[in-house]
Amino acid sequence: MNDNRRLEMSKTQEGQKDMNPQKDMDLQKNMDLQKNMDLQKNVNSQKDQISAVYQRTEEISAEDVLGEAALQYAVHSYDRQGEYTLEDYYALPDEQRVELIDGVFYDMAAPYTTHQIAGFEISMQLGNFIKAQKGKCRVMYAPVDVQLDCDDKTMLQPDVLVVCNKDKIHKRCVYGAPDFVIEILSDSTARKDRTVKLRKYLNAGVREYWLVDLEQEKVIVYDATGETRVDVNEAGANSTDGNEIDGNRTDMSCRTFIYGMEQPVPVQIFGGTCQIYFDEICEAVRPILQQN
Repeated sequence: MNDNRRLEMSKTQEGQKDMNPQKDMDLQKNMDLQKNMDLQKNVNSQKDQISAVYQRTEEISAEDVLGEAALQYAVHSYDRQGEYTLEDYYALPDEQRVELIDGVFYDMAAPYTTHQIAGFEISMQLGNFIKAQKGKCRVMYAPVDVQLDCDDKTMLQPDVLVVCNKDKIHKRCVYGAPDFVIEILSDSTARKDRTVKLRKYLNAGVREYWLVDLEQEKVIVYDATGETRVDVNEAGANSTDGNEIDGNRTDMSCRTFIYGMEQPVPVQIFGGTCQIYFDEICEAVRPILQQN
């Protein structure tokens, strides 16, 4: 090959080399663009996966928190009222508080702080008296189950109770009627406590039943002991011998007393020798009750 031909080929190759850097730059840009597009696709895919996880979490959260039984009852709104049994009662999650009365579920709201203060103080006074007398009765306070009628249709949770027959105290519940029951009235339970539960307790054989009204500072005592009673006039109580109070009749014979909380209230199952003092309870709860 002559020298002129070699020179031309050399120039052509040099010209091609001069053009390669531009092509390389374009190629690199295309590659970078493709990488960015792939990266964005991955990000979008991860977002979709995270969104799907949150969606699944929202779908199962209600079941996880409340349990299948709670969802079932929430959906049906207790549509089998009058037919529920202890099997249904025990199927509910622990955090769902209800009472079962003659096959009917009654929802129970969380108690107020004043309710808890009074219940604890009353329990302490009863317990101290029994211990000082070396008695065998047991004091308990809510939440504790009471299978009042020894059947599968009723399970109650009194605020305070005294049981003097140890054979009634089972591991899971009190089986049968306590000797003494106290309910502390609240807006959500007052009507039920004065009517439905009053009749249930007395019919089941509860010997004494108190309704403690912290708002009015009154204690209503239903005495079904049939025993010698304290002199109610000396105790400063208002006494009635009939079966009526607040227009509601009890289902069995008992005497009814109304006490103000400025005086001690005698416990009839102990012959009046035990008295509950409400002065410190009132001092503790009054400021709280006055709050808006």
